[in-house]
Amino acid sequence: MINYNDEIVKKFTIASIFWLVAGLAAGLLIAFQMVFPSLNFEPLLTFGRLRPLHTSAVVFAFGGNVLFATSYFVVQRTCQTRLSGDGWANFTFWGYQAFILMAGLGYLFGVTQGKEYAEPEWYADLWLTIVWVIYLIIYLVTLTKRKEPHIYVANWFFLAFIVTVAVLHLVNGVSIPVSLFGAKSYPLWGGVQSAMIQWWYGHNAVGFFLTAGFLGMVYYFIPKRANRPIYSYRLSILHFWSLIFLYIWAGPHHLHYTALPDWAQTLGMTFSIMLWMPSWGGMINGMMTLSGAWYKLREDPVLKFMIISLAFYGMSTFEGPLMSIKEVNALSHYTDWTIGHVHSGTLGWVAFISFGVIYYLFPVLWNKKNLYSLRLVNIHLWISTIGIVFYISSMWVSGIMQGLMWRAYDNLGFLEYSFVETVMAMKPFYLIRGIGGVLFFIGVLIMIYNLIKTLEIPSTNKSTISQKAQIQ
Repeated sequence: MINYNDEIVKKFTIASIFWLVAGLAAGLLIAFQMVFPSLNFEPLLTFGRLRPLHTSAVVFAFGGNVLFATSYFVVQRTCQTRLSGDGWANFTFWGYQAFILMAGLGYLFGVTQGKEYAEPEWYADLWLTIVWVIYLIIYLVTLTKRKEPHIYVANWFFLAFIVTVAVLHLVNGVSIPVSLFGAKSYPLWGGVQSAMIQWWYGHNAVGFFLTAGFLGMVYYFIPKRANRPIYSYRLSILHFWSLIFLYIWAGPHHLHYTALPDWAQTLGMTFSIMLWMPSWGGMINGMMTLSGAWYKLREDPVLKFMIISLAFYGMSTFEGPLMSIKEVNALSHYTDWTIGHVHSGTLGWVAFISFGVIYYLFPVLWNKKNLYSLRLVNIHLWISTIGIVFYISSMWVSGIMQGLMWRAYDNLGFLEYSFVETVMAMKPFYLIRGIGGVLFFIGVLIMIYNLIKTLEIPSTNKSTISQKAQIQ
């Protein structure tokens, strides 16, 4: 029996849950700050300080830790070898948590580059580069030590995520510090070049950090949980290469109606639309893995989490290409529709597949026969799903209303609505969004309770845990 390094997977899994709570708490506060401005507490707990904190906490702290945990878990199992370099793996854990603290504390004190998804200043960026390069080396060396001749497709997704994020980070993060001991720096790029590089990074943070990495989880954990082979291995390879070649060009669709040349905007739009089909191919591939075993959805809410996440993946990857079309973008950009879109992806797709995987990992990592309560998993699923529906539907309505109000003119050619009127019109929708966020957060608290109670179950011999036992 191979002695896998599961201690490092445990650390990242627990850290992901901790940062999830912190990130969602920050998200709830800023959601209600939009309804009740008196909840802005100067100077540290204002919307401007907490918004980047929330984004980075849920994407990079929660999502990043889940990606570290699952990539380390999957690469060992699919390569039939122990993770390379225990000490270095441990360094990636503590190094990554140090980066999160550096970045997060920086935001609270107003230290930020002000770039979407790439907020940290130069010193935090430099530290992350060191951690990430070591992460890449560990992953590559483990792959080279594999006992299996074939590199399973999940590893291709994880590797693409690690390599691409490294390249994006290095190019987007090039900046010149004002002083060696000061936090402030200026980006090397200026003007429209800076905007283009920011969105080349920003959209591919979505494409590789929040999509490719989590698809690695889909292609390993759904077949494992369902105890079925992936529906089409060929389709999974097609899905991979399509995303790799197409996603990288999609960034310019964020810059419609800007100084970016029109041909570049159209290029971004075209590749975004082309992404729709391979994305749905991957969604169908994951769902059809249950072909001949659909009954398992009735029995196993953990599997249900994973499959519903694919439904949200499908919805988000249709809505994204739709919103990238220039004429649609004219209505949707800078509105709450965009907020609804990114949260259907982050809450429905990224968080749900993560929850399913965390529920899968806990009994396996801690040698438990099963989870404490599948009923609680089901309650978590439905409360969170209702929360997401509240959130995204309110933002869709609010966003489309926003866009229409901003472009409304009277007979004399004057704007029909003042900015204050548009803000007042959005208030009820912000309240509904906040309620949706509360429901989602309650679901997470139920999950944490379930996982704590799972740890209290007496451990069993690892070799006796069958797939069947895990889902009962």
